[in-house]
Amino acid sequence: MKKIIISGMIGNALEWYDYALYAQFAPIIAQHFFPDSEIKEILTFAVFASGFIVRPLGGVLFGSIGDKFGRRIALVIGILTMAIPTAGIGLLPSYATIGLAAPIILVIIRLIQGFALGGEFSGCIAYIVEHASIRQRGLAGSAAFASMCIGMLLGVITANAFSYFMSQEALFAWGWRLPFVAGLFIGGIGLYIRKNLSESPLYSAAKENGNLARYPLREIVTKYRTQLLVAIGLYITVTAPFYTATVFIENFMQTLGYTRAQSSMVCGIILTTMIIVFPISAFVSDKIGRKPVLLAGILLMILLVYPIFKLLGSMDYTLAVLSQILFAGIIAIYMGPIPTLLVEIFPTRVRFTGVALSYNLSAAIFGGSAPMMGVILVEYTKDKYALSYYLMFLAVISLIVLKFYKETYRKNLAEEIILDHKESENLSREYRALT
Repeated sequence: MKKIIISGMIGNALEWYDYALYAQFAPIIAQHFFPDSEIKEILTFAVFASGFIVRPLGGVLFGSIGDKFGRRIALVIGILTMAIPTAGIGLLPSYATIGLAAPIILVIIRLIQGFALGGEFSGCIAYIVEHASIRQRGLAGSAAFASMCIGMLLGVITANAFSYFMSQEALFAWGWRLPFVAGLFIGGIGLYIRKNLSESPLYSAAKENGNLARYPLREIVTKYRTQLLVAIGLYITVTAPFYTATVFIENFMQTLGYTRAQSSMVCGIILTTMIIVFPISAFVSDKIGRKPVLLAGILLMILLVYPIFKLLGSMDYTLAVLSQILFAGIIAIYMGPIPTLLVEIFPTRVRFTGVALSYNLSAAIFGGSAPMMGVILVEYTKDKYALSYYLMFLAVISLIVLKFYKETYRKNLAEEIILDHKESENLSREYRALT
């Protein structure tokens, strides 16, 4: 189990390193690929959000591959389609060189990245949890989120190292491109790791029992609509706060007047806090259930998100750091059990597709748009803390949806395969009798 978790974490962390670089170099990217404009910053985050638009499509395609042909194959394809376009950003000529073609190609690259990530991350979640015992599923599932933050933290460290050791002129001219190009070599390492993984035991059992869905998407939409809607609603309070903390806050702090070094340090502290809290929250959910932990996270978000933004706007750096540790801790409390919960909601025969579709629809609508919404709300309401109201509203939606979630932390996923197989045999006998 340790080998499975470590292997899954390494590959996932490498992918999120690639993905995080865009956020870290967003100000430089804005200067290189967009014409001078008052909305240049909004356009940069709009391109970031564009990668989320195609996530559901990636989730559907990779979900079908994962449910029909195996989790491992989907994970191998996913890392390839992530690493190559990441290197493409580092090699893309600027707006000054090729004009309007630069932002157009950048959008295409981000769409490919989002497409790949839409399936790969969902597969990582399903793959790790399907290997875990019933008593440690929550803890095992939290490894997917922990590795995501480790990869993003690596991106933050890399970006800051380049900023520290290179002159501003060299960094702006060409230095920022090197970490993106390096993503191609990092992807090669991840590919090697993924190719040597064993298949999920639950998937293998379902395959042996002939219990795989022929059309996973159609089955999800027709038979598991309630589970899909619950999963989407609960994931809202994951995706919007997470991208607010890891993408929007750093840029927002610089807008308020903090230095780039200060905001980058806070970004690193946020990710570190999450890495520490994820497994604790997930471990507790293995003992007392997913629902009480989620309820605690939602209530803390509703009550404290506005005071957290107020502390950030105090321009006292110590208070700013403490506020973001608190913010990251609250987000991580809620997020800890979520990967495992998504896996437990859907049966093995359609699990990859169910997890991918719910996670990516929520991320596409509410996650990728969060940084852009933050910039727009601040710009047009003239209220520095307008995004906090938006996060509170989304948390209330998740609170309502939580009432429809039936506790799953004691669910036997292996028994489910046998029961589904018997049901399938019964339906086949009924069909033969009728015809």
